[in-house]
Amino acid sequence: MAATRPLVLLKPAPQLRDRIFTPAALERLRNAFTVIDNEAHPDDADFYRRLPDAFAVVGQPDLNGAALAGADQLRAILNVEGNFFPNVDYPVAFALNVRVLGCGTAYAQAVAEYSLALALDIARGITREDHNTRAGSTAMVSGSTADSILLRGASVGFIGFGNLGRALHRLLAPFQVTVRAYDPWLPDAILTDAGIIPATLEHTLSESQFVFVLATATPDSAHLLDAEMIDLLPDGARVVLVSRAAVVDYDALYARLASGTLHAAIDVWPVEPLPSDSPFRGLTNVVISAHRAGGIPQAFFSIGDMVCDDLELMAAGLPPQRMQIAAPELVGRYRNRPVG
Repeated sequence: MAATRPLVLLKPAPQLRDRIFTPAALERLRNAFTVIDNEAHPDDADFYRRLPDAFAVVGQPDLNGAALAGADQLRAILNVEGNFFPNVDYPVAFALNVRVLGCGTAYAQAVAEYSLALALDIARGITREDHNTRAGSTAMVSGSTADSILLRGASVGFIGFGNLGRALHRLLAPFQVTVRAYDPWLPDAILTDAGIIPATLEHTLSESQFVFVLATATPDSAHLLDAEMIDLLPDGARVVLVSRAAVVDYDALYARLASGTLHAAIDVWPVEPLPSDSPFRGLTNVVISAHRAGGIPQAFFSIGDMVCDDLELMAAGLPPQRMQIAAPELVGRYRNRPVG
């Protein structure tokens, strides 16, 4: 008799199945596992009825302690949205040896490339001068480049050095920049081994011509960049904000930008979409982006491949290698919210 394939419950909402699985990846998943597709046939009662027999859950449904305690075959919860929400009783999951995996690494390269593009844009006024020329400006050469600067050889600051920071750091290598980083979750040796100068938040801000805000949202990082910290940025500095809006005091950031002494490129906002009456829309020294740095087809499809790789490894009794393994010490601190 053929061995029974492990049961995988697929409940990806708010993610979409066909956005993260190519047809080939979905076929691969179904060939290796018995897949119950809750997106194709939504039925919460059926999902929780099958949970005790499930080997893995692909998605981010509500899984409280009681639900997990009854799922004695469960070995993995694979979050495919990108944020660890407080919808899972993580202490119970860890106590039951259930792996909690995240797909955040799938977006790192896309966000890193976009961050580099944003930095070059605000260094040279690309978007601004596009708008000016379309509006009738005839300024050319030095007539529109008085505030332009080079990224090459610049002093760069990272606020956070996780998946995004590591991917971006590799892209910056040809520019021969000096990088300082503030990340209280890392020992200095991690940074120095990467060729980065460990620094306090104050030193990182005050010494950097370019600052990339890459930190995640936690209670400790809420408004980490407040008015006092933002005022430390040198005049003419460039700020690229692509991680979490909660890290920044937007009122203070707006005040500094409105003074004309700062340039910024912003991809995340406290309220999304950005309200039509937002004062940021009136600033010419800001590149406005609509939370689009990471969500490209290649990044989404890589999630499905990661899911297949790690589930196959775990079914063979091996540890996962592709997805991010949730740390018990950190997962409860995240305060991220879903992206619309």
